[in-house]
Amino acid sequence: MIKAKRNFPKGRQKMSNTLVIKSTLPNVTSWKTIDWTSVSAYVEKLQQRIYRAVSQGKNREVRELQRLLMRSKAALLLSIRKVTQINKGKKTAGVDRYTALTDTERLKLYLQMKEYDISQHKPKPSYRIYIKKKNGKLRPLSIPVIKDRIWQNIAKLALEPQWEYIFEPTSYGFRPGRGCHDAISRIFNSLARKKKRWIFEGDFKGCFDNLRHDYIMEQIKCFPNKDIIEKWLKSGYIDNNVFNETDRGGGQGSIISPLLANIALHGMEEILGIKYTMKKAKDSECASNITNYSMTRYADDFVIMCRTKEQAESVYTKLEGYLEKRGLELEPTKTRVVEITEGFDFLGFNVRVYKTSQGEKLFIKPSKDTIKKSKNKITSKVKELYGANVEKLIHVLNPILRGIANYWSPVVAKKAFNNMDSHNYYVTNMFLCRMHSNKGKKWMFQRYYRTDYKGKHKDRWILSSPNEGKVQLIKMSWTPIKRHTMIRHKSTPYDSNLKEYFENRKSKNKNLTEGEEVCLSCMF
Repeated sequence: MIKAKRNFPKGRQKMSNTLVIKSTLPNVTSWKTIDWTSVSAYVEKLQQRIYRAVSQGKNREVRELQRLLMRSKAALLLSIRKVTQINKGKKTAGVDRYTALTDTERLKLYLQMKEYDISQHKPKPSYRIYIKKKNGKLRPLSIPVIKDRIWQNIAKLALEPQWEYIFEPTSYGFRPGRGCHDAISRIFNSLARKKKRWIFEGDFKGCFDNLRHDYIMEQIKCFPNKDIIEKWLKSGYIDNNVFNETDRGGGQGSIISPLLANIALHGMEEILGIKYTMKKAKDSECASNITNYSMTRYADDFVIMCRTKEQAESVYTKLEGYLEKRGLELEPTKTRVVEITEGFDFLGFNVRVYKTSQGEKLFIKPSKDTIKKSKNKITSKVKELYGANVEKLIHVLNPILRGIANYWSPVVAKKAFNNMDSHNYYVTNMFLCRMHSNKGKKWMFQRYYRTDYKGKHKDRWILSSPNEGKVQLIKMSWTPIKRHTMIRHKSTPYDSNLKEYFENRKSKNKNLTEGEEVCLSCMF
């Protein structure tokens, strides 16, 4: 048993609750024998202590705990594992062309980095690549070298718990335990009472590329090793073998940039004068907002809900100072004021009030643009698989279809599901016609279409593998509609008192989280 201790200067009180961890960290000789459960528990405990110290206003203890975490070998091991094993970009190298994809390389990297402190690290420029946005324009991404990514993750582990206590409850993007469905639920709850009918729909122009460094640094001025964060911000990037300086922006694509962006964008509720009153509900407390404005922000996309058109139009003026401090502007093509009966799109969903025989009703549905992009995604995947067999086609399409269906499942999506199933039938049928150009439709239907092997569904025409493996293409209409339960006000996984709450929430929302990852990576 190893105790994580820290020597304190004379006159300073030692922090209570010494952490204890089962580990072989001083003599790690094999990557496969590392007890990741104990390592994760150690880091998680430190993060919870940081959060608790912030909530109690113990700023000195916060800094000491952050230093302890950033110097810990457990944080280094977890960060190496995340960057080189778990993250989807693990195979993407930075300007040094170095990756660590084997256990031997990861262990070697750990043995090198454990001899250094984060303050001694000298960042290298990022490697600039471009990806297509949904509007056809190119989005620049900065890819740091592996060591920079690891140190950034360590800094994030220490900085995030502090800011999770500070962040507004209406912020949902790139935060632990929160996601798109929470943001959509917040919008639904704000509009369902029918008092707020006017929407200010906003988007920051080039948010990640234009944030002022001095403003970010001012917000984290008390963070230990803040100098290394400033070095990352100013490290520049290599584009077509040409070095470019960065005097603004947070380097979209790096591990720490989403957190820094959230820190920079914090404060919109204060500008709008939003305040909450706490009320008791069953076994917990709920927050009530009775002010003229409600808001929801997911990263750099946000909507502000207002009672009148005049209030919505006044948001432009209210945000002037907020934007100037951060070096931002609103994107004119994506910023507008609309009435709820006209509707608006947010995170792939359309939010709108419809007139029905029973009066006005608020419905949230998959947006037309999202449905179109989903169809295009399926079509392109099917075309990529021309020449493969049906079993391969099913194995590739099922995770995508399941992900999209799970993402849409908390809203009014039955019509969209049926629409997608019709499209999927059409493109897969074209796949079969191409594969068997000399066969008739009757032959293909007898060979490739079956009833449900599991007997759960009554569909007679399910695309199936002719082999004995009983592999079938799922239908999105099989996915049940189940409303998502929004996260409680300012709840965070770093609050040790909410451990059971987040464990239950994680098990309930597992499919939704997987669906969100598929949709955000494929479409948005």
